[in-house]
Amino acid sequence: MTRDQIVSRDPEVMNGALVFAGTRVPVEVLIQHLTAGDSLDEFLEDFPSVTREQAVGFLKLALEEAETGHARAA
Repeated sequence: MTRDQIVSRDPEVMNGALVFAGTRVPVEVLIQHLTAGDSLDEFLEDFPSVTREQAVGFLKLALEEAETGHARAA
């Protein structure tokens, strides 16, 4: 799954927030759910327009960014 299939940003959708592609669900909502202790399945039940592949893909993108950002900071 490509980044464009996982997330998108458009000034006309949710005021330009990063959302799951093809939805109006900001990726921040997934982070909030996980931080609150909800499971991925609970998030997906609450937001059926987001696919499991998109959610997992976003988490992988975030991990890659954290790893490369950490490497740059070191």
